[in-house]
Amino acid sequence: MKNKLLLFMFSWPMIAFSQFSIGHTTITFNDPARTGGTGSGGGAGRQIQTEIYYPASTAGVDVPVSNGNFPIITFGHGFAMTWDAYQNIWESLVAEGYILAFPRTESSIFPTPVHADFGLDLALVSNKMLTLNSTAGSIFENKINGNAAIMGHSMGGGATFLAAANNSNIKTIVGLAPAETTPSSIAAAANVLVPTLVFSGSADGVTPPADNHIPMYDGVNGNCKYFISILGGAHCYFANTNFNCDFGESTSSTGISIQRTVQQEVLMDYLLPWFDYYLKEDCNGWNNFISPQTTDSRIQANSLCSNTVPPIPVITLGSNVLVSSITSNIQWYLNGNILTGETNSTCPLTYGNGNYTVVSTANPTCDAISAPYNYQNGTSGINEQGSIQFTIQPNPASKYFEIKSNGISQFEITIFSIEGKLIYDAQNITKIETNSWEKGIYMVKLNSNGKSSIKRLVIE
Repeated sequence: MKNKLLLFMFSWPMIAFSQFSIGHTTITFNDPARTGGTGSGGGAGRQIQTEIYYPASTAGVDVPVSNGNFPIITFGHGFAMTWDAYQNIWESLVAEGYILAFPRTESSIFPTPVHADFGLDLALVSNKMLTLNSTAGSIFENKINGNAAIMGHSMGGGATFLAAANNSNIKTIVGLAPAETTPSSIAAAANVLVPTLVFSGSADGVTPPADNHIPMYDGVNGNCKYFISILGGAHCYFANTNFNCDFGESTSSTGISIQRTVQQEVLMDYLLPWFDYYLKEDCNGWNNFISPQTTDSRIQANSLCSNTVPPIPVITLGSNVLVSSITSNIQWYLNGNILTGETNSTCPLTYGNGNYTVVSTANPTCDAISAPYNYQNGTSGINEQGSIQFTIQPNPASKYFEIKSNGISQFEITIFSIEGKLIYDAQNITKIETNSWEKGIYMVKLNSNGKSSIKRLVIE
């Protein structure tokens, strides 16, 4: 945890990395326990020819994988569709540092696809791709970060639920307009325990949401699931133009009110941060996924999720102690060094002067780190030289409060909830209306000319 803290404190400014070029290779995997499939050269048993797109320094076929370690996403195609209908998917995700694997099995109309086999194929390819990280001579040797997801559209979305049932080798699944399958993907959802994201087009008449997407979402038993309905969205618009899919939609879907490009933009606005969080373990991904949902008029979202990023702690000065606004799973630090045993909501000042910080861990992959609190010989502040004298009147407040700052006219005011959430940010405002604020305790911070101070505000 100390390394995470030091990285946080000394990694600014952030470096912006350019997007990756796209490499392509074909691998045929095999399952010796089954027969059939598509392709050859994978050995005895069922052949599973797989088209793989990956981050590369130079675009091309069988070119070297770019430097780094990348997550695996195995993708299942829709009924009577092939992998190349999803160029929009692989171009967007590979450029951001993901490896996409597309099994080509079960793509015919006659004979009809066997859903159970397709689900097994998705699970097998996902597992086989992970093993390539330690396979000598593979272009993916030492290039895979160990995290994998399964994702699919329509029939492939339903097969994703079959592949994910009781599967502990994946981190998450994503269904794009998932279709009910035989055996039932709705029934299989009860055994899906990993975080699940379902996208639905509200105007989908091919796999009506009420009969397909929603029952699968409802059936998932994992501790985090999200359902995003794209308003006016279609069934086929998750993919590029495809004759079979588009013809079927033209005879069944009504009320489509957005363009294909718009639906794909919405998809990527939420798909990328979801994968960044679960597959790259990027804590910012969660906030990027959650924050836009409440104001995005393009979607309607539902969720049931207990897997969240912890709020950022705020440190204040108490009587001979520093006080953290977060009280479970915390650790105190002084100048970046762990204070052994200091895991309570208060930290004594007997350790002396310096920058105190608190790290809160409410998620296995994400830490929330407070701003440094500088304590010097009985004075305190946040990275300040000196302090600002100001008062809050009235306090407690109900309808409003005013800032009295002893003649300081140029300042920034920021207000945080006790959990560390930013509530208000403005310049040179002295009277603030609080009619719509929730009752509780807030922290008011004033900054001016490199100095700052924090005071406690009560809204009642």
